[in-house]
Amino acid sequence: MTRSPNTLCDIEDLPDVGVVMPDGCRLSARIWRPVDAASNPVPAILEFLPYRKRDGTAGRDALTHPWFAKRGYACIRVDMRGNGDSEGLMEDEYTPQELEDAVATIQWLAEQPWCTGAVGMMGISWGGFNALQVAALQPEALKAIITLCSTADRYADDIHYKGGCLLNENLGWGATMWSYSSRAPDPALRSNWRELWLDRLEKQPFLPSVWLRHQTRDAYWQHGSVCEDFSAIRAATLAIGGWGDAYKNTVPLLVEHLDAPVKGIVGPWVHKYPHFAVPEPRIGFLQEALRWWDHWLKGLDTGVEDDPEYRAYLMDGVRPQRWYAERPGRWIAEPEGATSHLAQLTLALSNTGLGHTGPLGRRIRSPLTCGMDGGEYCAIWLGPDMPGDQRADDALSACFDGAPLSEDLDIVGAPRIRLQLSADRPQAQIAVRLNHIHPDGATTRITYGVLNLTHRDSHAQPTPLEPGTPYEITLDLDHIAYRVPKGHRLRVAVSSAYWPLIWPAPEAAELHLTRGEIAIPNRPTAGGDECFFQPPDAETPRDVTTLRDSQNARRVETDMTTGETRLIIEDDFGLVTDNHHGLTHGGTAYERWTIHPDDPLSAHGHCHWTQELVRDGIELRTETSCEMWSDQDNFYLKAQINAFENEELVFSKQKEDTVPRNQM
Repeated sequence: MTRSPNTLCDIEDLPDVGVVMPDGCRLSARIWRPVDAASNPVPAILEFLPYRKRDGTAGRDALTHPWFAKRGYACIRVDMRGNGDSEGLMEDEYTPQELEDAVATIQWLAEQPWCTGAVGMMGISWGGFNALQVAALQPEALKAIITLCSTADRYADDIHYKGGCLLNENLGWGATMWSYSSRAPDPALRSNWRELWLDRLEKQPFLPSVWLRHQTRDAYWQHGSVCEDFSAIRAATLAIGGWGDAYKNTVPLLVEHLDAPVKGIVGPWVHKYPHFAVPEPRIGFLQEALRWWDHWLKGLDTGVEDDPEYRAYLMDGVRPQRWYAERPGRWIAEPEGATSHLAQLTLALSNTGLGHTGPLGRRIRSPLTCGMDGGEYCAIWLGPDMPGDQRADDALSACFDGAPLSEDLDIVGAPRIRLQLSADRPQAQIAVRLNHIHPDGATTRITYGVLNLTHRDSHAQPTPLEPGTPYEITLDLDHIAYRVPKGHRLRVAVSSAYWPLIWPAPEAAELHLTRGEIAIPNRPTAGGDECFFQPPDAETPRDVTTLRDSQNARRVETDMTTGETRLIIEDDFGLVTDNHHGLTHGGTAYERWTIHPDDPLSAHGHCHWTQELVRDGIELRTETSCEMWSDQDNFYLKAQINAFENEELVFSKQKEDTVPRNQM
C-alpha cells in the first residue's frame, strides 16, 4: 500500500529504543514513526546529540520530529554515548568513536524492516557539525543532510579559537559540557542509573584542558574539519545559518566549495532552528526541510534542485540593541554561488578617515576592557546578548569614518581588510569592526574579525613579531548581509584588545598602523524580496508545568578600588515538570569575566552551573564550577564537580591543570 503524500500519518512515539554499538555499548534512541511503518517502510532522519533527549532538547524535539513523522518519516533522536540515557563515556567532541557510533546507527536504521534503507541526518550546532563529518565518511545509506549553525573548519570557526586568538568561549562552553555530561540518566529508564551516573562522574573529562593543549591548527583540529576535503561529502547538503549566530561563515563556504548538491539559507536568527528562532522573520523551516527530504530520500520532484544556491536575509541597518524581536529587511537570492562573485568597494584608511587617500600613521594601545559592548560570541540563551552601541568601544580604538553615503549600500559577504602595521611587543592582537554610524552618532556593529598577529602567516606555525618591523596582514571579517541607508556613514574601528571575547596576549602591545584599506562586498541594491518561504509551522508544544520561570541577565561592574572591570552573566533556565513522563528538570548558570584595563595578566574567568533532576522522590543535583587565569608563560585551570542525591553529597572531584602558552 502506497502512502498518500498529502495525508498525515498516525504515529507512535517510542521513548527508549536500544541501539547497540559494535563494542556492545547501548545507546538510547527516541523514535517517532508512522504506526504502519512495519508494513509500509519509510525513510529515516537521524539527530545524534549529547544534549539529552529526555529533558535537554525535549522542547524543540516535540516541535520538530513528530511533524516529519506524520508526513511519512521515522525520526530518531539518539543520546550519544556517555550522555542522557545512553551507556558509555564521551571523551571529547567529534571523536572517531562518536562518528563511528553515528555511522553504525545509520547502518542499523537502514537495516530495520520499517525503514526503506534511505537515511538523512539533521542537526543544529553539535548535530550540524557531526552531520557534516559523518557525511564526509560516506556511509552508504546516508543520502542527504541538513546542517544548521555548524562549521566546516573546527579551528577557525568554532568556539575555541578565532583568528588564532583564544576565545573565552573555550572555557565557557567547556563549563557547559562539564555540567551537561555530569547529569544522571532518568531513573525511570535505567534500573542501574546510579551506577551509570557515578561511573560517568568519575570518568568525566574536563574538555578545556584538552582544547587548550592544541593552540595551533594541528591534526587535532584538522580531524572533523570538512574543509580539509570538501569532495568527501557526497550527500545532498542543505546548510542553514543565522546572522545572530557565531557560525556566520559556514553556509557560503559550503555553497561555494561542495561538489555534492548544496543549497544555503541564512536568516537574521540567533543559534536556533528557524521555525522558532529569534529575531523574526522566522520561516517555514519544516516545510523547507520536507521538500529536501522528499526529494533526496523519497525521489519526489519538489523543485529543490531549482532553488537558488544561496538565499540570505539582507537586514536593514537599525539602531544598536542588546536584543531584537524583529529585524526588518528582505530576502535576496543568488542563483549560483554565494558571494565571492560580487563586486568589491575598496576604501582606503588614512589620517583623514575612511575612503580618503593619503598618509596613515595611527598608534593604538587599547585598554584591555575594549570589547565590553561586543555581545556574546554565540547568542543562544535568549538574554541581552547582542552587540550594544559601539561608541564606548570606539572611544578605545582607532576609528576611520567615511563620508555620508550618497545611496543605500548593501553589504553582502565577508569584508576584507589589509593593513601594514608594526608592534612594540613580540606578541599582539588586533580586532577590526565595521560599524554603521547613524545620523545622531549611535553606532551599530555590522561585522568584525580578530587576529593573533603571531598567526599572521600561518595558524599552524605561528611566529613572534619583531618589534618595530612593519608587516602586511590580511584579515577577513565575518560574512554578513546588511544595508547601510543613504546619508549614514561607515566606520572602521581598530583595537589592540577585544575582551571578553578573546583572552589577552601576555603583554599589552602598541600597534602602529602605516597603511590600510578595506574591500567591502557590494551587491546591487535589492528592491524587495527575491525569494519566499512559507510561514513557520510546528507540532504541538511539549506539555509542561512551569515551577520556576527562566530569566537572563548581563551586567558590567567596575571596582573603584582595584580598577578591575567584571562582566557578569546570569542565566536561569527555569524548572519544569514534563507532564508526559513526569521528570522535573532545570538549571542555572553564572559566568564572571574580570580584567584590569592595564594588566593582561589580571584576566580571570569563572563559570558555575547547577543542574536539577527530580523523579519519584529522588532529587539529584550537580554543582560544577571552573576557572582560568594566566601568567606570562602558562594558562592555569581549575574545575570541580559535586553531585548530590536527596541533598547528600555522593560524589566530589577536583581537577587542576597547567598548560604552556604557545604564542597565545
